[in-house]
Amino acid sequence: MTSWRKYILWFAQEHVDFRVHEFESLVKMFGLQVRRLTKQTQKPFWLVEFREKEAALQYASRSVCLRAMLELYAHGSKLSQFHDSLRAHVDANREEMAGYFRPDTSFKIVVETYNKHFSQREKVEKIESMDYLPIEGPVNLKNPQVEWWYIEFWGLDPTDVPPEPEDILFGRLLASGQRHLIKELSLKQRKFIGNTSMDAQLSLLMANQAMVRDGDLVFDPFVGTGSLLVSAAKWGGYVLGADIDYMMVHARCRPSRITQKVREKDESIRANLKQYGCADRYVDVVVADFSNALWHPRISFDSIITDPPYGIREATEKVETKSTTKDSTRSEDMVHYPSTSHYSLQSLYGDLLEFAARHLRLGGRLVCWLPFHREDYDPKMLPQHQHLHLVANSEQLLTGNTARRLLTYEKCSKYILPDPSLVSTTQVPTPSQDFRDRYFNNALESRKERRMRKAEQREQGRVEMEARGKIPTDGRSKKCDMNKARFV
Repeated sequence: MTSWRKYILWFAQEHVDFRVHEFESLVKMFGLQVRRLTKQTQKPFWLVEFREKEAALQYASRSVCLRAMLELYAHGSKLSQFHDSLRAHVDANREEMAGYFRPDTSFKIVVETYNKHFSQREKVEKIESMDYLPIEGPVNLKNPQVEWWYIEFWGLDPTDVPPEPEDILFGRLLASGQRHLIKELSLKQRKFIGNTSMDAQLSLLMANQAMVRDGDLVFDPFVGTGSLLVSAAKWGGYVLGADIDYMMVHARCRPSRITQKVREKDESIRANLKQYGCADRYVDVVVADFSNALWHPRISFDSIITDPPYGIREATEKVETKSTTKDSTRSEDMVHYPSTSHYSLQSLYGDLLEFAARHLRLGGRLVCWLPFHREDYDPKMLPQHQHLHLVANSEQLLTGNTARRLLTYEKCSKYILPDPSLVSTTQVPTPSQDFRDRYFNNALESRKERRMRKAEQREQGRVEMEARGKIPTDGRSKKCDMNKARFV
């Protein structure tokens, strides 16, 4: 019969608001039996209990927020209490721990602190204070067989450090999280990126909250350069995408890297997946307008992961539908480029939730971002659908007074075609002003006013220079002349 064991989860102290939802999603995905003992989720060190060691390792095999997982041996709020607890644990479990203390078992002890700096001498003193541990093996700092961790937590506020540590913990390293994937999937080395490519860490977090399993079919209706598809494929999903931007889907848009002038011929979303060994998970990417129904009613996705455009760096567009027709001047051999119109965020999210309700399997998840202005935020402004249940809502700060929320919906009931005579099943509250218009025009000064103010400042500076007898120079013209001289 297995018994509950206590573990220390050491989290990276970034994207703090996301760790709880990632933890809950992974626990549900694997069906793990776990009890969270730490109530303060802002703390980087959590105490949890798993029913089985294999369950703890399963969680660590997917978590991106997790730095390391330790098997807890002792903890206390005071040094004397901590040492008494550690001695008692070693004495009570001496036979079980005997293999870690053998003379031929190498080890090292790591001293870790949060919100407090220890010198090397202080770290050595902490290690020597545990000289009662029956460790007999040789020290190996590079590749030890057993790694012990001593941790002191000194609160979260760097301006108010307590005189004594709030918590002292000791344990054995059991497993590391998957944070190495953040560097492995970094946009810096990726073959094909764009202006709005999602960074690797957030992409992996989204795939975890979508509970992407091996063999799942994952769809991104605003695929862009396919960053979300890369992360979903890395977790074993088969990926499919769509986007209205033909040039982006075919990697013929303007390069985003400042050192790159022309796109390479082999740049593509498929090339990104091939770069990370996931080419066999690539299904296809199509050019499609999301506002117009394209997919067969029988198609079903395990998860939908997407970052819709906000109208800031990428336009929110849809194919324009004209109510009146006029005589066509086109000939049969002419190429037709359909005109586009503005796709409001209210309509976009209404279509997105309706699409998810139709095409997600029961229990499948929709994970998407919603931008907003922080002073306007109210939980009532979040989109709702009668067949979708909101299970996660995390905030990420952006520039100025703007932010965005990562929303995770789970399909809770079978989709039933609504009666046209009844109220719509999708509810998207109407904002007082479009997000893009508010972003550019509701600041203390508009973009036009800022340009005019800068021009007046430059003119005033030129006048003052002339009054002092200095000759003002046109820096832009001088720079252009220098560039021209290089090619003469």
